[in-house]
Amino acid sequence: MIDDLVQLGKLVSLGLALMLPLANPLTSMTMLLSLGQHIPYKERDRQIQQAACYVVGIMLVTYYAGAWIMATFGISIPGLRIAGGMIVVSIGFSMLFPAAANAASDEREADVAADVALHRQVPNIAFVPLALPGTAGPGTIAMIISAASTAGGETASHYPAWTIAVAPLIVFVLLGVLFWVCLRSAGRIVALIGNGGVEAISRIMGFLLVCMGVQFVINGVLEIVSQHGGVL
Repeated sequence: MIDDLVQLGKLVSLGLALMLPLANPLTSMTMLLSLGQHIPYKERDRQIQQAACYVVGIMLVTYYAGAWIMATFGISIPGLRIAGGMIVVSIGFSMLFPAAANAASDEREADVAADVALHRQVPNIAFVPLALPGTAGPGTIAMIISAASTAGGETASHYPAWTIAVAPLIVFVLLGVLFWVCLRSAGRIVALIGNGGVEAISRIMGFLLVCMGVQFVINGVLEIVSQHGGVL
């Protein structure tokens, strides 16, 4: 039993290591600071709780229904890997090299959003943009579907069956909790590490995303070659 728990811990750690660069809570934290600064404190806390639940729900639905969705639309695993890898690389480059113009545009949009919020009903930003695409974005969804499609493969034979079934749920719940903690502590985190610290972490995450995206594409191409090697 202890060995099984150790294997479960390894799977959960691996899942968190793979998902954290994609499901980057810093993105949603930045959105919250810009779009939620004029939302009342209690209402903001309520929306943060909603967003955390949405994140977990989106990931669970994606993991357990992703294969059915792919079959419905005729999407292959290699195609998903390549498309997801390209999306992840694009996201990584945008985090590595944030354009000054985009930053200025974001500031203007945030100011406009704040002014509009002052003159109408308090907006609900829990689902869009905090949960989707802030944390559970296209790259995250592609990674989850790809992981779900390979969960019963050769790698899974090294782990007990129940750990394969339980690990995704634990990973998604932990990501939801981390997401909630980051958003609740958004102001304190920025005050502690400063805008420069947030930017540095964002660039590191971006580099990791570029590497992961390239590997995603390589795996997809290799899978196509292995499947159609005789034809090629």
